[in-house]
Amino acid sequence: MARLLSVNVGLPRDIEWKGRIVHTGIWKNPVHGRCRIGRLNLDGDGQGDLGGHGGEQRAAFVYQIESYRYWQEQLNRTDFVHGQFGENFTIEGLPDDAVCIGDRFQIGCALFEVTQPRVTCYRVGIRTNEPRMPALLTSSGRPGFYFRVLREGVVGAGDAIVKVGEATERMTVAEINALLYSPNHARDRLERALRIEALSPGWRSSFEALLQSPTTVAGNGNVGLTPAAAAHPVAPGFRPLAVARIERESADVVSLSMRDLNNQPLEPALPGQYVVLRLRPTGDNPPLLRSYSLSGPLSTERYRISVKIEPNGAAGTWLREHIRVGDVLDVSAPRGSFVLQSGERPVALLSAGIGMTPVLAMLHALVASRSTRPVLWLHAARDGQHHPFAAEVRSLMPALTHGRRYVYYSRPDSRDRLGEDFDATGRLSRSVFDGICMPREADVYVCGPNRFMADMKEALAACGVAPKRIHAEIFNGGESLTPGVVGAATRAPHLPEGDANSGPLVSFARSGITAHWNASAYQNVLELAEACDVPVRWSCRTGVCHNCESGLVSGAVAYGPEPLDQPADGNLLICCAQPTSDVVIDL
Repeated sequence: MARLLSVNVGLPRDIEWKGRIVHTGIWKNPVHGRCRIGRLNLDGDGQGDLGGHGGEQRAAFVYQIESYRYWQEQLNRTDFVHGQFGENFTIEGLPDDAVCIGDRFQIGCALFEVTQPRVTCYRVGIRTNEPRMPALLTSSGRPGFYFRVLREGVVGAGDAIVKVGEATERMTVAEINALLYSPNHARDRLERALRIEALSPGWRSSFEALLQSPTTVAGNGNVGLTPAAAAHPVAPGFRPLAVARIERESADVVSLSMRDLNNQPLEPALPGQYVVLRLRPTGDNPPLLRSYSLSGPLSTERYRISVKIEPNGAAGTWLREHIRVGDVLDVSAPRGSFVLQSGERPVALLSAGIGMTPVLAMLHALVASRSTRPVLWLHAARDGQHHPFAAEVRSLMPALTHGRRYVYYSRPDSRDRLGEDFDATGRLSRSVFDGICMPREADVYVCGPNRFMADMKEALAACGVAPKRIHAEIFNGGESLTPGVVGAATRAPHLPEGDANSGPLVSFARSGITAHWNASAYQNVLELAEACDVPVRWSCRTGVCHNCESGLVSGAVAYGPEPLDQPADGNLLICCAQPTSDVVIDL
């Protein structure tokens, strides 16, 4: 019979790791005597990252002493102690290849149900002093599993673990773990997994995404793990396009329309996507890379981008002063996940300044499809001289059956006509949303300066718009995901200290940074990005979780270690990638 060998708890603490402070509850120590477990946790226990650990579906983590012995042999270690893997229950028996999701067990007077395998992260590598451990746990089929508490009670070392029920559909912890993280995502097995009522919502949504995708297509990647930021991969590389037209849109915005040199079709875009331009103002220096939203109607004949000319903007100034009709630019395929979602819900398009460009493309798409969805257009500008596309938007709105338009100028001048050019003086805010009856059920798309984006998210939340309905586009590097890291100062992206003068060039397109790859200083692209303070997303740092999956705009990489499941063609996992040539990455 299986037995509970040790109950382990620990409250989160701050530790130093790689020059950073990590807030983590991975340190668990054995309890002397018995311990009460509630619906969410054990007495005296806590998690530093509630997004990845803890909660109703992950109230207690379980790991087996047999797996301890396996790792001691594999790693030639003799220093493991109970709680070493961050588990609450160290047990004897119940191996991952025998226990099934939905199995129910009584321990002491408490009742538990198995909900999911463990999702490993870098912190287990810190605790075991083995950075590879997140990948090793997953690839070995020994991840351990989580309990949900069906009946609260008291447990203690020495208690028998008695099986009292099981799910109708039988799939083991090891099988469920492999179904998500290994390359084989057989549809019949995904369907079986989704019939298990006890399976946690997070794993269920991953399997639903895999089931809805063409998983048999080579190079499709693992859509069950791919983050939204990398959800629309495209083939890497740049294509020469000729400038067909240049238009001045406002005092500081210029549009360029581009076509194929031989009038061949361009890659189709989704409304809201952008392209990356590779500019070469001087032959000796690294190229300038800039991302620009496609601002016009969807077309495979021409791409239109619109560039704000900043006073000290190197790329915009060079484009304005040097590019003429007929000149050729290197342009990537359209990319990005800030795209108009299908459906019947109302749509709200919110923008400020040049942030209008991606939502303008969405407006064009809604008009072209003769959409009957309620569409709300909200734009903030300084004045009429700094309000691009004003006439274009006015001409589009009447084509929408249920379209409303509101424009706010913060500092209108004497030439701006209230009621014609703009609707009110001021800035977009919650009071504005209340006054125009912002639909709470709308899909909201927001783009503009960073302060505007933060203010809009706060105002929308206060109005009752669900976070999942708020879609935002951030061009200056994007949003970071560094679970557990606290107190880190936010710095603008910059070249790393001691940047070499040789080696492949690694360009972070959104951040505007190009640095040389130094294999003796960095193990992977993630470490170089961190040295440059480029915003990054990660969790496992060993090629398992795919949180770091990003777009590969151009170039090629090798992997070490190899990911458990390859990213989609056109993407890369920066946590284990090394460049084999000059690369451009969508970060």
